[in-house]
Amino acid sequence: MNALKISSNIYLITVSLIGCMTFVLFHKFDFHSASETVMTYAMIGSVLLLTHYTFQIPPEKNALSMDSAIYLASLYVFGLELTLNVLFFTSIIYALYQWKITRWKHFFNFSIYSIMIISCYFLFIFSGGEIGTINSENLLPYFLSLSLYFAINSVLIGMYFILSHSEDLVSVFKGIYKDKTLLISYTSTLLLSLVTGVLIQEEGIFGLFLFVCIALLLSIAFNQHFQLFMDISKKANKDFLTGLNNHGYFKEILEKEVTAAKESGVPLCVALLDLDDFKKYNDLFGHIHGDHLLKKFGCLLETESKARNHVAARYGGEEFSIIMPNTTSREAMRFINELRKKVNDTYFEGVEALPYGCLSFSAGIVESDKGTYNSSELLKKADQAMYHSKAQGKNLVQIFSEEHTKNSLKGPLTYNKELESAEQQLKIFLSKDIYTYRHSKRVFQYAVDFARKLELSDHERRIMTLGALIHDIGKLEIPRHIINKKTRLDPHEWEMMKKHVTWGKDIISANKQLEETIPLVELHHERYDGKGYPHGLKGENIPKLARILCIIDSFDAMTTERPYQKTKTFEEAIVELKTCSGTQFDPKYVGPFIELIEQQYNI
Repeated sequence: MNALKISSNIYLITVSLIGCMTFVLFHKFDFHSASETVMTYAMIGSVLLLTHYTFQIPPEKNALSMDSAIYLASLYVFGLELTLNVLFFTSIIYALYQWKITRWKHFFNFSIYSIMIISCYFLFIFSGGEIGTINSENLLPYFLSLSLYFAINSVLIGMYFILSHSEDLVSVFKGIYKDKTLLISYTSTLLLSLVTGVLIQEEGIFGLFLFVCIALLLSIAFNQHFQLFMDISKKANKDFLTGLNNHGYFKEILEKEVTAAKESGVPLCVALLDLDDFKKYNDLFGHIHGDHLLKKFGCLLETESKARNHVAARYGGEEFSIIMPNTTSREAMRFINELRKKVNDTYFEGVEALPYGCLSFSAGIVESDKGTYNSSELLKKADQAMYHSKAQGKNLVQIFSEEHTKNSLKGPLTYNKELESAEQQLKIFLSKDIYTYRHSKRVFQYAVDFARKLELSDHERRIMTLGALIHDIGKLEIPRHIINKKTRLDPHEWEMMKKHVTWGKDIISANKQLEETIPLVELHHERYDGKGYPHGLKGENIPKLARILCIIDSFDAMTTERPYQKTKTFEEAIVELKTCSGTQFDPKYVGPFIELIEQQYNI
């Protein structure tokens, strides 16, 4: 980066010195007559006006001045000295007027104009051009000098972009010549120099006045049309409800970013987000409130994305998308997880009626690599990762992983007949405690992955995953108003909540196929230091699988919204696991579980 800055600075100094030396070498401050002096002042005023009232042309923030038409007309009619006089005094006045612009830009601009005007003059004379009259019978000198003027401008500006932005020569000039609007506008300005010359030659200052008036009127008209064009373009590219980029424009940007990432080798991530239980919100409050929720979420998404130079869009319905240029999957995971936490912690009207008592989303992230074929492939993978988050219980972020997809079960709840039977019992939660149901599904998936990492035996793996799925089934016996309470539980309510482990044991005991999971259901809230419940068991007196489940259950509880406690990010939850290692959790399994989370979520 420093090398780029040094090389571009050296280039600026070199061009500025060459331009200033060329100006000093070929210029003399001579005013041969009063009429030329008046014409010089008139041209200075005209150039300043045209420099101020520029033409706005696509893309946005691209402007073109018609001052070159006056410089060239002056060169053809009055010669080099008067033209350089106009350039010199105009540059000084403009630098004083635009004093906020850095000085090197004024020097660089003056130098480029000096080089272009002087080079153009000598080629014009060398090719047979005559100063003082516009000769329509010999257009070759005009054509050659205008071409040189354009070429020098393109090369000098193009070289600066090559050095300052580390772009290659071909792509810079290809970009210049590919921009048809700029090319045609600039060429028209150069050709208008001949028209200006004829007007000045025939009508003097009045001819210059006519040209400036026409140019100013054209500038105003073009700028109004440009503004209309930009308004229409923005409307065509924006979602009318949220103000975010719409689906079509998102895909257009993504295609460009994928191509750029392939060429430059910089990382690129894409995320798809789907609001959880949005249909339920619509059913409860109606589509008007639903639209209002989408709009508020869109504003939050836009604010958070813009702060990191990401591009947010409404993908469709309650789905949103984010393009994250120059971002690794690890960085993307951190950002989306922080965004998920912020959404959980931000109040939106009516969200207390949703299962989590807050607004949440499920998200999938994918990082582009050299093997990525196109943007459609990226979106497909992000979509798969997002639905994996949904399947795990919602309010989660998942990074797409080929290995994870390959090794995972066909579906999180289709392990075998025993799992299917347990799932049927667990579905009772759907009518009473959707939070616990989803929590159990997520804990189950963590258990599947952790059992694989620990290389548990098939028997232990079976008990572990079954126990994870049904570990909170005892909450069926807890009254609805306690389960759904938004504030902290009272002491007597907490005592009742703690009984879910013994009630769960009683429920499981009635099913012989699940009796091996009883230690997990009953003891997953025992602590390694002996301060847990229901029996206060300590250390290895707690069954191994119950100690493992305690870690998994606590991690998911920390990282998803609960009625009376705010969400922790994955990083914050990992810190909590480390802090409580040896007290609440068995230190033997805390490290491997953290490794699993860090690997899966690139933390």
